[in-house]
Amino acid sequence: MKLQPLPPLNSLVAFEAAARHLSFTLAANELNVTQGAISRQIRILEDYLGKALFTRTTREINLTSVGKQYHLVVRDSLLQVANATGDIRHWHGTQQVTVLTSTAMASLWLLPRVSAFKQENEEVDLRIIATDQTNDFSRLDCDLALYYCSAQPKNIKATPLFSEEIFPVCSPSYVERHPQLRDPEQLGDCTWLWLEDPQSDWVGWQEWFQRTGHRAPEPRHRININSYSMLIQSALASQGIALAWSNLVNDHLETGALVRPVDQVLRTTANFCLLEPAGRAGNRQSVNRFREWLLSQVSDSRLPRSS
Repeated sequence: MKLQPLPPLNSLVAFEAAARHLSFTLAANELNVTQGAISRQIRILEDYLGKALFTRTTREINLTSVGKQYHLVVRDSLLQVANATGDIRHWHGTQQVTVLTSTAMASLWLLPRVSAFKQENEEVDLRIIATDQTNDFSRLDCDLALYYCSAQPKNIKATPLFSEEIFPVCSPSYVERHPQLRDPEQLGDCTWLWLEDPQSDWVGWQEWFQRTGHRAPEPRHRININSYSMLIQSALASQGIALAWSNLVNDHLETGALVRPVDQVLRTTANFCLLEPAGRAGNRQSVNRFREWLLSQVSDSRLPRSS
């Protein structure tokens, strides 16, 4: 998409400063140019727009009605660009770590644990970007990434964090409303919470039944949701039964907020992985510290819980 009509950008900067100060002289001082340069840029902009932006007298300038309206738009637009630029420049520091992950991994596994890392590493700035739109892991623009991988990604360093077990879950109150549940085929009497994501390679209900050796029934009802974290929230709210990846819902299972209505489990060969750009000479110290902490969290989760 081509952005048009777009006025000369230098003229916009000069106009914003002159309109804010109501002075070509002060605008020139701010931008470190001559007053004549500001006047020329304003004339260029006015010629481009075909409208006067200022009224001029020998002692002062004022904005016309068109100039007042245009200044509001230009000021807000340049402010957004300045803020975005500042954010990007801030994340170039040596103590920052940019982590890219899926929305499910971020909300259900990573964010609940991050406070423990920050307590011991206050000087490290974490930038967590959650997105499910990742088609090529080799092009990831980050220090580290956490994603579910059904196959070994190419051209990237991948460290398996944990393999997965997949099983149905629901709230205790939902089980109470469906006491007849004993085996997977009886799940057809329930509402299925269905992950609607055509780009996802996660196991869906039909595949889960097929790979566990059971006939897939037709669900009485289903609710389609395009976000896994929202799907789990729906299960917590007693709206139906969801397929759960064990490491993403372990906390809810341990608290009893979610339960397993049937015993059948699908153990996959896929893994949630720690992904890192291939061929990089070495990580900064802050990245290594976060990487080591992540791996320790995985090791701790494999240990038996004390009762």
